[in-house]
Amino acid sequence: MISIDNTTDCTLDTPMLEAIADALTQREIELVICDDATIAELNRTHRQIDAPTDVLSFPLAGEHDHMPLGTVVIACDHARRKADELGHTPDAEIALLFIHGLLHLLGYDHETDAGQMREREHTLIRMFELPESLIVRTEERP
Repeated sequence: MISIDNTTDCTLDTPMLEAIADALTQREIELVICDDATIAELNRTHRQIDAPTDVLSFPLAGEHDHMPLGTVVIACDHARRKADELGHTPDAEIALLFIHGLLHLLGYDHETDAGQMREREHTLIRMFELPESLIVRTEERP
């Protein structure tokens, strides 16, 4: 189940996001959709990076089935720009960012693992017929 807090005018494909969440966990997830200024403030406060970003994940401590898994925060402004740049829909971009953030909540870390997160992302992208993954896009940067 997803609890959504959308503070923007961004429309969401809620059934797609619910299906993605259900494919990965039965625990509750909070999804926050915000603007660049809000995510920049969160990035500054929690990661000491003074800039907006696309997605942040905040896992909750504890592994009890009845506890929420955590929060995924996505910047709608970023999702719209990236979707326009790459030629797909904002809904597809938000779904990609949600997959990425949710995998982080589940303990995956593409910066330290041996490709497990990338592999899991690819599986989910194929399953939900989405464009290339966030990890692939960042790995291809010079």
